[in-house]
Amino acid sequence: MKPRTLPPAARALLAVLLVACPALAAGCAVRVPPAPRITISPADGTVAVPPDAALVVRAEGGRLTSVLAFAGRDPVPGAFDPGHTVWRSSWTLRPGTQYVVNAVATGPESVTAQVAGRFRTLTPRHEVAVASVVPSDGETVGIGMPVIVTFTRPVEDRAAVERALEVRSPAEGAWHWTGSTQVVYRPRTWWPTGADVRVTAHLAGVRAAPGTYGSADRSVAFTVGRAMISTVDTRTHQMVVREDGKPVQRMQISAGRATTREYTTTSGIHLTMDKGNPVRMVSPGRRKGEPGYYDKLIDYAVRISNSGEYVHALDNVWAQGRVNVSHGCVNVRPDQARWFYEHALRGDPVVVTGTTRELEWNNGWGYWQLSWPRWLAGSALRLEDAETPAATS
Repeated sequence: MKPRTLPPAARALLAVLLVACPALAAGCAVRVPPAPRITISPADGTVAVPPDAALVVRAEGGRLTSVLAFAGRDPVPGAFDPGHTVWRSSWTLRPGTQYVVNAVATGPESVTAQVAGRFRTLTPRHEVAVASVVPSDGETVGIGMPVIVTFTRPVEDRAAVERALEVRSPAEGAWHWTGSTQVVYRPRTWWPTGADVRVTAHLAGVRAAPGTYGSADRSVAFTVGRAMISTVDTRTHQMVVREDGKPVQRMQISAGRATTREYTTTSGIHLTMDKGNPVRMVSPGRRKGEPGYYDKLIDYAVRISNSGEYVHALDNVWAQGRVNVSHGCVNVRPDQARWFYEHALRGDPVVVTGTTRELEWNNGWGYWQLSWPRWLAGSALRLEDAETPAATS
């Protein structure tokens, strides 16, 4: 049978269609853009991660829309960069803990990608923790109150630890290291009355020394009360107590007899530290029967230094307002001592003048004896900044 052939016109149309169809087919195809690429550091499955390494999530070809990270059962705080291409944990990581991370990113034309990962931080040879924080959580304090953080082990990398100490307050302030296991915070000027202050030591995972990491965070919150400032003039033998600038008590006092340095009341800015009723007071360095020995229970005693100075009750009213006869304390009439005892908050300033012995800055809470520049000099971060060479163009 003879094969059929197309007419010339049909063959020409078919040739045109064969050339045109691939182009038509290509024009009709849907091109899907690639999904964003998400990376998590530390990588999935990593073990023995140094706790001072941050958790970082990055997205390429898109923006991160969600990052959920957990240390055990606790959520990990973190923040995105302005472009939402990087998420970084706010603080260091908890030692000996498993972390789980889930991240989602969105690219062009709403194409999404999702990645999950888990890793574990190392268990350090040694751990350091917060042994104590002053003031106590929930305490109402005076306007001069310092924040005193004491650690269980010596801190070698003070800058790293200080960087992890967060103070949320309306006042400017700074940390000052008093030794390898203690750092103190005070505001530049008195705390504002009524201020709420929260202090958090984000210590978990901070490398405090070789092989030593912080074990856990610690947080306290306190409130600043009314402004009660007492001024003691040992020359006129008077003490005036002011609340929010107004005199509320005027007391006749007897201060240290000043026959020895030990019996000389210190001049300077003291803070009320603690109180007891009664407090047992024993002469230091003397045995029973020796000259100057005493062992007494003293009522309504408010401590203002570590060298044995108190504002307390004593019935030697014949001396109060006239002559200094005490062993270094500030003696006041029993009823007024009781008032002071009942009204004093920890951190209330007691400013003493008129003696030849100056209060040392590290005697009790004598921190206000240091000027602000000298206080700043005790900050490890200020020292680190000073030692960093300036950039040159």
